Amino acid sequence: MPKPEFVYVTYIETTPEKLWDALTSSAFTRQYWFDTELKSDWKVGSPLALVMSGKTTDTGEILEADRPRRLAYTFKHEADPEMRKEPATRVVFTLQPFGNIVKLTVTHEGFGVGSKLLDGICKGWPAILSGLKSLLETGKVVAIPPAALGIDGFE
Repeated sequence: MPKPEFVYVTYIETTPEKLWDALTSSAFTRQYWFDTELKSDWKVGSPLALVMSGKTTDTGEILEADRPRRLAYTFKHEADPEMRKEPATRVVFTLQPFGNIVKLTVTHEGFGVGSKLLDGICKGWPAILSGLKSLLETGKVVAIPPAALGIDGFE
């Protein structure tokens, strides 16, 4: 198996159940994921849609849903015509409790050679996950302006 192209690890003072809810509930995701709703029933084989401010930006299929330990889905970008041509990728969230913290590991892999999407993923995930951590630990989201990410077309 090839090495994942993107890996992010963070430690969040929360429970695995609360973190799972924050990853799968639109009430949470809209707060830290730039007003994005994740629409799915979270059952293996079910569709997934990421809807940002009313527009579907990404789609996928649930590959694994082992609450509250592991979540995996395919990820296909839909908004940008160039990136829409790229193959679907795979996102995996692994949640490991250690006392009053949870180690969250996010891997995103399966990008084609010269992927334009990979650049956006590498810039976007750290901001999204920073907001997630802040929300769960303080009840507030760090306000990261989209322009700070340096992603073309996302300002």
